Amino acid sequence: MKQIIVTLLTIFTALSSVWANLGDGGDRIDDSYGNLVERHLRDDGTVTTLYHKDRYLYFVIFDQGVSVLERYSRVNGADLSEKEIAKFLKADAAGATWTPDNKAKERRFKRSDHKAEATYGKVDDRLTLTVRELHGSTPEIKN
Repeated sequence: MKQIIVTLLTIFTALSSVWANLGDGGDRIDDSYGNLVERHLRDDGTVTTLYHKDRYLYFVIFDQGVSVLERYSRVNGADLSEKEIAKFLKADAAGATWTPDNKAKERRFKRSDHKAEATYGKVDDRLTLTVRELHGSTPEIKN
């Protein structure tokens, strides 16, 4: 019985560290998103990073060491499936829920706590899910 409990705790701990979330620090993001492809310090003091893990590219903007914007896309540029979009949105839900807001040309999602928004559309000729924080210090998204 003791071995089962230890095994379950190990599994849950491993699963909780698989996904990083909007608002996480650099160490957790680095551990979750795979190989660092590039990192750039921007004029406004934020840092952009690009990671590659499995079939995905993860683009992250850090402000004061915390993730404020994350982009998810496939390495081959193919569409993300509904299941993949749901998986990434769930990882960035922070206990809230996402609601589609399809009034615009590109797909949009609003988080129920109004602290983040997401869009799905072309960024640099690649279909990408972009999730960003909405509080005042979020850096401007430049395509």
